[in-house]
Amino acid sequence: MALITKAIRGTQDVLPKESYQWHVVEDVMRRVCAAHGFREIRTPVFEHTELFHRSVGETTDVVQKEMYTFDDKGGRSITLRPEGTAGAVRAMLEHGLYNEGLPIKAYYFTSCYRYEKPQAGRLREFHQFGVEVFGAPSPAADAEIISLAKSVFDCLGVQNLSLELNSIGCPSCRANYHKALKEYFTACKDELCPTCQDRLDRNPMRILDCKSPVCASIAADAPVMLSYLCDECSQHFERVKQHLDALSIPYTVNPKIVRGLDYYTRTVFEFVSGDIGAQSTVCGGGRYDGLVKTMGGPDMPSLGFGLGMERLLLTLQNQQGAFTQVKDATCDLYIAGLGENAQLAAFRMVRDVRDGSLCAECDLSGRSLKAQMKYADKLGAKFTMVIGDDELRSGSAKIKNMQTGETQDIPLGEDFFQRFAGLYSQAMAEAGLME
Repeated sequence: MALITKAIRGTQDVLPKESYQWHVVEDVMRRVCAAHGFREIRTPVFEHTELFHRSVGETTDVVQKEMYTFDDKGGRSITLRPEGTAGAVRAMLEHGLYNEGLPIKAYYFTSCYRYEKPQAGRLREFHQFGVEVFGAPSPAADAEIISLAKSVFDCLGVQNLSLELNSIGCPSCRANYHKALKEYFTACKDELCPTCQDRLDRNPMRILDCKSPVCASIAADAPVMLSYLCDECSQHFERVKQHLDALSIPYTVNPKIVRGLDYYTRTVFEFVSGDIGAQSTVCGGGRYDGLVKTMGGPDMPSLGFGLGMERLLLTLQNQQGAFTQVKDATCDLYIAGLGENAQLAAFRMVRDVRDGSLCAECDLSGRSLKAQMKYADKLGAKFTMVIGDDELRSGSAKIKNMQTGETQDIPLGEDFFQRFAGLYSQAMAEAGLME
C-alpha cells in the first residue's frame, strides 16, 4: 500500500494551501512577458530522444546520466524533456514560425525531468519558466532578456540576488581555448574523475562544470575563456555590458560560468541566490547562435533563459515576508441554509455571488448550523449569513462581518449581490486590503 500512497522520490505535490504562491509568481511572469512583447508557447512533455542528443550535447551530464528515456510501443526512443529550449526550437522549425517576422519572442512554463540526486530546490520532476528569442543578433537582445528576468525578481520582491556574467565565445575562438584547456588538464589527467577523463578529449570545457570537489579544485586555476575571445566576441560582450550599465543593472563578471548545456555561445549568465544553499542558481541562460542550424533549421541567432520555479519559490519562502502582501484566496461569503427551501435559496445566492467574481460557499454535506459555522471559520469566511424560513418570509437576513463582528440587515431580493458587493468593498477598503 505504501507504494501507492507515497510520491516517487524526487517529486513533490503542490497542495491547495500552497498553490496560490505558484499563481502569484506565474501571474507576475505573464505580465512582465507581455510588457516585453513575449507570447506563450506550449510543447509536449516528451520528444524524440535524438532531439536532445543533438541540442543538449552528447558530452553533457544531462544526456549521459540524467535523461528519462524509454522505447514506446512502436519501438521509438522517447525522452521526457530535461529542459525547455530544444522543444521550443523544434516547434519553431516544424511550424515555420521564422516566416512570421523576426525576432520571435516566446515564453513557457514547463515540467522537466532529470534523474539526479534530489536536493533542496532540485527535484527529478521540476518546473521551469523560460523565454526564447529567435533571430536577434544584437547585444541589446542579451541585455533585454536579463532585464526581463530582473523585472520578474523585482516585481516579486526577491532579495539577495546577484547577476553573474561571462562570455564563452564562438566555435572559432573556442577552438584555441579548448586547446589550452586540454594542455592544462592533461598535466593532471590521472587526478580527474572518470567522466572528466573522457571529457578531456571530447569537450574539455565540460570539466569546468564538474561537481566533483577534486575536479573543481583542479579547474580553479584553469585558463579562462575571456582571454581567448576573438575580436567580434569580445566586442559583443562589451556591448552587452554597456547595455546593462545603461539599464543600471549591476553584475559581476565570472569567467568560470560555462552553463550545463553544450548549445551555449557567447553570453552566459546566472542569477544566484544566497538563501537556498549549495544549489544557488535560480535563473541561468545566454546565447546559442548555432543551435537552430544544428537542428536542421536556418542559421539563426538565438538566446534565452530558464528559471527554476521550485528554487525561486524556495528563495521567496526563505525571505521572510515575501508573500505577506498576497495571501491564499479565502471565502468572501458563507451562507448557511436551515431547511430545504433555505438551502435552495442559499445555493442560488451563492451562484449569483460567484458570477460576480467573488468567492461564496454554502453547505454541501447536510451539516447542522453549528457545524456549518465551524466550517465557515475554517474557510476563513469574511462574511457569514444564516437564512431560514423566517428570513425567506421577511425577504431579508443579517449578514456578519467576521473581522469586526458587526451585523446588519441585507435584502434577499434580486439586487442581493449588488448590495453585498457594496458592503464587501467598503469593508475591504476600511481594512486597507483594497483601494
